[in-house]
This record gives sequence, structure tokens and C-alpha cells, in this order.
Amino acid sequence: MNQYISKQIYSAIQNANRIMIVPHQDPDGDALGSVSAFAYLLKQMNKQFVAFCATPVKDKATMLPHIIKIETDETVWENYDFDLVIVLDTGDIKRSGIGEHLKKLNEATVVNIDHHPTNTNFGKYNLIVPQASSTAEIVYYFFKHNNLTIDKNIAVSLLTGLITDTDNFSNGATNQECLKIASELIHRGANFNMIKTWFLKNKSVTALKLWGVALSRLAKHDKHDIVHTHITRADLIESGADEEETDGIANFLNNVGEGQAAILLKETADGKIKGSLRTTKENFDVGALAKALGGGGHKKASGFTIEGTIETVLERIGEEVEKMARTV
Repeated sequence: MNQYISKQIYSAIQNANRIMIVPHQDPDGDALGSVSAFAYLLKQMNKQFVAFCATPVKDKATMLPHIIKIETDETVWENYDFDLVIVLDTGDIKRSGIGEHLKKLNEATVVNIDHHPTNTNFGKYNLIVPQASSTAEIVYYFFKHNNLTIDKNIAVSLLTGLITDTDNFSNGATNQECLKIASELIHRGANFNMIKTWFLKNKSVTALKLWGVALSRLAKHDKHDIVHTHITRADLIESGADEEETDGIANFLNNVGEGQAAILLKETADGKIKGSLRTTKENFDVGALAKALGGGGHKKASGFTIEGTIETVLERIGEEVEKMARTV
């Protein structure tokens, strides 16, 4: 972990007057937890700041007491000339959805803190640690490197990121460091069972029925050794479920013992296809596959959004898998 960059970022925060904190669009627990941890720090420092997301935050997450309020109204960019923008858990500016807003600011310094290996290093200060389990893990070390106090609110925010990005310490992102950090955060007052239940266990009957639809379509493409399934807009309408209730299906597919990787495809409201890719295999890189499809992520968990239909996207995935096989 780069202590020098951590200290540079903290110095930039100390010298800033108006700060914007930004997670990626459709933020998950790691993005929300990391943003919240920084928000509590800025409150401690009496800094003027706004947390903004380019898309609505899931209702489920906003009901957690430690997740801070995140603005989604774009007019907040017009009210202040932000001189520091901290972007968290985001591989590139496009994923953040704030590219046009940044162009209108007068020489704002951009801080980029992330753990995705496909990160484009778009900030003036780039604290990128691909081997970290989560962005929350990097933020924890940022606090440590600068001798900053981790109070109960910060501890529970960071533990949220650790739990959600490791799927309750069960997926390939889990490492010795994140387990040690989790232990300390719990010691500092973070409620492990509350976070685990809220994000991973609290499924509705409607959600599980939708999961049943997805699992009933599970199929294996023998030629490419890929397991896949999909959810359509019609499925959501017929079930009465929200799109956020599909959360967790992709991670659950890691339980399938067959295939090099598992893929969940979902039709989005704007007619595109969103893909979530997972693998437990050491010799297959779903991050590289996602990047070839315009997305990105990690070697064992990644995603993309692309134009097309379920059928055409599956064909495109097959083509990219064949290309990857030829380069090995």
C-alpha cells in the first residue's frame, strides 16, 4: 500500500475548501461504505462536502443508519465550484458518470481510490491497489497511514465494504489482510451481523422467486465451457420485483462446479444487456473477458453493459472466449 500517495491525498483534503465525494453508478456496498467513511472523516475535519451519485441509490441501502445521504440531483454541481473530487471504487470516469461535470469545474484536483485492476488512473492522485479485497480495505489503510481516528461510524462503513465485496468472506477476493481488518473494525464497534443480514441474507419471497426463474434457465455452453442464465424485463414485471432484487445471483452462481465461468445477463430499462461474470477458476480471467466487452473488473468478478439482445450478447461472449483461448 502506497503510504506516500495516501499522505498526498490527505494533504489535498486538508488544503481543499469544497469537496465532492463520488462512488460509481449503481453503487454497491463497497462503494457506499467507502464514500460514507470519507464523509465521516470530512465531518470530523469540519470540511464542506457533498456526496453525489449519477444514479439513484438502492432504497435498501439508504435505510442503513451508517450510510450517509448521497445526492443524485445534478444541480449540486452548480451550487459550488468544487476544488477537490474524490472518486471511490470506480475503474474509469465513464463508470462514475461525472465526466461532463468535471469539465465545468475550475482546475479541480481529482483523487482516484480503487481496487479494480482495469482502473485507468484518471486522477491526479491514484491510490490503486488491485490485490486489495475491496476499496474499503484501501480506505482503511489510508486512515492508518495518516494516523486518523476510526470511530464506530467509520468502522461500520468500512466493514460494509469488506463484507459485500468478499460476499461475506467467501469469494476469491477474501485474503488474510481483510480478515485482520474486519476483526479490528468489529472491535471498534462495527456490527458484523447487522451488515451481513441487511446486505446478504434479507431476501424477500418475491426476490427468491425471481432467483428461481434465473436458476431454471441455467445452461452450460459446452463448446466454450461457460454456464449462463438471464433475466428479462418481462420477468421483473411479471414477478413484481425490483431490479435490485437480482443482487447476489451472480455470486451465487459461484456454487456451480461446472464450467470455466458463470454469467448472468439482465435486460436493462434502456434496452441494453448488463452482464455479471464470476469464476472460481485460477486459469480463467473474467476481468479480461469483461474488458473485451466494454466493461471491466477483477480476474474472478467483473461486469459489462452492451447493446444487443440476450442471444447476440451470448454469441459475442463466445467469440471473445475463443479469442482468449487462442492467445493462451
